[in-house]
Amino acid sequence: MSNGNSGGYWAETAAMLYLLFKGYFPVARNVVTGRGTGAGEVDLIVRRGRLLVFVEVKKRRNLERAAYAISERQKQRIIRGAEAFLKKHPRYDAFDIRFDAVLVEFPFHIRHLTNAWISTMLI
Repeated sequence: MSNGNSGGYWAETAAMLYLLFKGYFPVARNVVTGRGTGAGEVDLIVRRGRLLVFVEVKKRRNLERAAYAISERQKQRIIRGAEAFLKKHPRYDAFDIRFDAVLVEFPFHIRHLTNAWISTMLI
């Protein structure tokens, strides 16, 4: 969502603030790892305690459309991006990993889906 799309930027900012209020702390934003490897951009990476969460932010006209906008292919690309991030940052080796989605509908509805999908990462 960081392709210059101002709506995407604001959706990511709203999602980050929402997660901050829920007790998550930012680790990184718009992480692109492994160019040419099929790994995708991870919109947000946050942590809470020993939990590291890779977050996909989707903004659509309504929350239902946002939920259905995350394709299986995109999930796999984010998983590969998470694997590459973890290889580059071994300090997170002992952390539990989770994949979440934050759905955003303007003017201002946000839904946080924990465990939006499951990975069998090899890390």
